Amino acid sequence: MAPSRAAPKDRRNIAIIAHVDHGKTTLVDAMLRQTGVYRSNQKVEDCALDTGDLERERGITILAKHTSVRYQDVQINIIDTPGHADFGGEVERTLMMADGALLLVDAAEGPLPQTRFVLLQAIQLGLPILVVINKLDRHDARPEEVLTEVFDLFCDLEASDEQTDFPTLYAIGKDGIAKRSLDDAGEDLTPLFEEILARVPSPPGDQSEPLQLLVTNIDHDDYVGRLAIGRVRNGRIGVAQEIALLQEDGAKPAKVLRLYGFEALARVEIPEARAGDIIAIAGVSDVQIGDTIADPKQP
Repeated sequence: MAPSRAAPKDRRNIAIIAHVDHGKTTLVDAMLRQTGVYRSNQKVEDCALDTGDLERERGITILAKHTSVRYQDVQINIIDTPGHADFGGEVERTLMMADGALLLVDAAEGPLPQTRFVLLQAIQLGLPILVVINKLDRHDARPEEVLTEVFDLFCDLEASDEQTDFPTLYAIGKDGIAKRSLDDAGEDLTPLFEEILARVPSPPGDQSEPLQLLVTNIDHDDYVGRLAIGRVRNGRIGVAQEIALLQEDGAKPAKVLRLYGFEALARVEIPEARAGDIIAIAGVSDVQIGDTIADPKQP
């Protein structure tokens, strides 16, 4: 039986962006813990989203990963992006799936060159941005100075007035703590979840319109082969549906073999997806990043 899917108004799509080693993946682990993805007696391996051997060895996220948590009956789709300059193209593509961004900055190091790059991408896409100053427990933490540096960076990158009026949270990601003020005690990540629900809009799109999906990533499954990952901009898509694959040399007919959503740390089969969903599609063997999947009657 397919898992239940949240209605469009009950979803948020948010990307986490930061310079390398500022704690993105550790914060996601804490979000998974608080929302009950892990059982109380389950052994948890840190950096759950870093699944590749190279990623675990180097402690960096190379390819964007997708997961989701449920908070107050809202499904929060979390897109963890690379923080290393060598993977800038991956960051840009991934941000196109989000409706908001969470900018994570080290409380001691402050904004670094890669912070500038990823923030610029989010600003140019017009995304609302939440700022989290992380690693407050560092002995050399200087959160107030770092906040000023972040604000100056927003201004330097010509962010809009709305984007510059960003909410600020202070966090210790490895301990699962976020707070709105440095003077707050801080117990868990509740302030972070509340800000995401308040500041990040529900995904736009009309499920009654013709299908539109831009392929932003490619994955592979040992059983079904190549997977096209993207966000449904408009329309609906279901298993066994006839689709059109739009590439540089024209449109090609294809058919959806299987459809997957992202629930917690797993990729799960679903019968149908609609505008706002981030999904993976099996059955389109020659799909490439940048292709469009559309309604064959109105490609």
